[in-house]
Amino acid sequence: MNNVEEHEKEEGLELAKKLAEEEEGVGRLPKGGARFVIPTVAIIWSLFQLSIASWLILDTVFIRAIHLGFALLIVFLNFPFLKKTRFGLKFLSATDKIPVLDYVIAIIAAVSAIYIMVDFGGIIERYGAPNTRDLVFGLALTILLLEASRRVIGPALPAIATGFIAYSFLGPYMPDLIAFKGVSLDRFIGQMTMSTEGIYGIPLDVSATIVFLFVLFGAMLDKAGAGRYFINLALSLLGGFKGGPAKAAIVGSGLTGLVSGSSIANIVTTGTFTIPLMKKVGYPAKKAAAVEVAASTDGQLAPPIMGAAAFIIAEYVNVPYIAVIKAAAVPAFASYAALFYITHIEASKLGLRGIPRAELPPFFKTLIGGAHYLIPILLLLYELIVVRHSPELAAFHAIWVMALVMLFQNPVKAFRNKEPIGAAFKQSIVDIFSSLAAGGRNMVSVALATAAAGIIVGVVAMGLGGLITQIIDTLSGGNIYLLLIITAVASLIIGMGLPTTATYIVMASLTAPAIVEIGAMYDFIVPLMAAHLFCFYFGILADDTPPVGLAAYAAAAIAKSDPIPTGIQGFMYDIRTAILPFMFIFNADLILHNITSWPAGLLIFAMACLGNFAFASATQGWFVAKNRFYELPLLLAVTFILMRPDAIASLFGVAHEKRYWMYLIGLALYGLIYLLQRPRRPQVPAPAPA
Repeated sequence: MNNVEEHEKEEGLELAKKLAEEEEGVGRLPKGGARFVIPTVAIIWSLFQLSIASWLILDTVFIRAIHLGFALLIVFLNFPFLKKTRFGLKFLSATDKIPVLDYVIAIIAAVSAIYIMVDFGGIIERYGAPNTRDLVFGLALTILLLEASRRVIGPALPAIATGFIAYSFLGPYMPDLIAFKGVSLDRFIGQMTMSTEGIYGIPLDVSATIVFLFVLFGAMLDKAGAGRYFINLALSLLGGFKGGPAKAAIVGSGLTGLVSGSSIANIVTTGTFTIPLMKKVGYPAKKAAAVEVAASTDGQLAPPIMGAAAFIIAEYVNVPYIAVIKAAAVPAFASYAALFYITHIEASKLGLRGIPRAELPPFFKTLIGGAHYLIPILLLLYELIVVRHSPELAAFHAIWVMALVMLFQNPVKAFRNKEPIGAAFKQSIVDIFSSLAAGGRNMVSVALATAAAGIIVGVVAMGLGGLITQIIDTLSGGNIYLLLIITAVASLIIGMGLPTTATYIVMASLTAPAIVEIGAMYDFIVPLMAAHLFCFYFGILADDTPPVGLAAYAAAAIAKSDPIPTGIQGFMYDIRTAILPFMFIFNADLILHNITSWPAGLLIFAMACLGNFAFASATQGWFVAKNRFYELPLLLAVTFILMRPDAIASLFGVAHEKRYWMYLIGLALYGLIYLLQRPRRPQVPAPAPA
């Protein structure tokens, strides 16, 4: 590689890291003593969260208030008012120091957040009739929360929340279809800042009690070097197969996605290694970046963490957390399996091979060399799935085990390399505290997203829920298909400017109940879980939807490809994911609704994978050879039969209980397509002799 290419690679990686840092809460890098302020606050926040998970018992409202107070404190200390200097006012965009004004605003914001805790008894007594002090602190909290969200997340969420606030006051003056009786300032402040029906609602509670611990666990894994281990393990296992680096990227991103809620961070962690390797074996830069985008974005679909949304879904649907994992498992893993298959199709189209085995790390040596990273992850899964401890307790146990791993891994390496053990212990302690600081920084966007989205939830709870259902029913004309399309498009549009968690909260508040209610009006039963997962899936797909698609920008920066075509290619890969929500809305078997048998669950999973493979072949124009025009409808028919055996059974008058026999029709048709294409398979040249 020449110097120019090396320079371009470094520039791309720096841009990708910058995008990841912006998403994860790295804003200012002050100099002097001020450089310790933000990490110290973040570390104290992490220690507080660990305390409430273990020994410290506080009222749930107090926990939410303190959690939000820490998040606001870090935002105003960490992020300048403006990203670029305007009108010569450098202090508004300072990144090398923390201006006095931001110290003052940070303290006011934090005090406003914990005001409900300071005067809790009085607030309860005068709920619905706030005094002047309540109004002042309530307005301050609302305004500063919106400003903090703008600084971290961008203008979209504050703008949407402000629109809902305006609507709550201007409702009586709206057209008849969307007219609303409106609210008074007293009622608005009471709902938003003096109760658990607004800012301090369920989303913020989940952020404060569960999500923080999982984000901290992910930060510790990343700091310990687990990301590099996962990708090396995937490469050692899959790198030698056709298109091996792309397949390794999918597995590595999937493993990283288990504990990461950020698609951009996932790209920076795994894409740094996999994208150059994909390009090396022959993938075009655009497709190499798009594979990483699709793999990293879909990491949020994978149980058990699902980018924090799994825990909020459990609270909204009022089911045990394990029920969310069960419902999400088949669609998520079928989506990943289909992406794996797409990389195989692309490699077949391009005539690619894998990396020579001699250039790959040995599998067993790699597996054993980082096996200590698997201990806390396996413990986490064991506690969540087998013992069924609460998510916060499971995460806490995984964290302290991870801390032990971090404490001893450097000294063990030093001992083996005959280096000073004392310095290694010191470095381990520094790494642990760095991960505590990173955990706090990484949580800022999630905490603010859940709190700001709580404003929208609060406005809906003031009586807009029934009105929204009526509006959506009118727009869709009672057509469930049109209703779902409207919801999907709205999720994609809103998700372009919001984090996944916030998109899900907003859409779940607005449309999930409407999907269930409108379906019931027309004798179509939609499980509430299916409606919530539908909103969640399309919120995630917004991450790589042009023209925004920040995940595509990060991957394109590493691959040195054009971001917009990369995003379009990534979305073309993700179409296989987009059909799944439409399928499980109509066929609840796909989310294992009322499925209690392991054989039945495994059969549904296998057929969902094959159906998604057929759809991938249809959209990518290739099965075992290039598709001909008449094979496209056949592949789509296979997809429909394998994912909707209930509809085929109904079409042929077969009893619903015998719907699984319809799979045989789909498999037979799939086999027919294979026989049609087999004579046209391209011949792969034999490898050159060594």
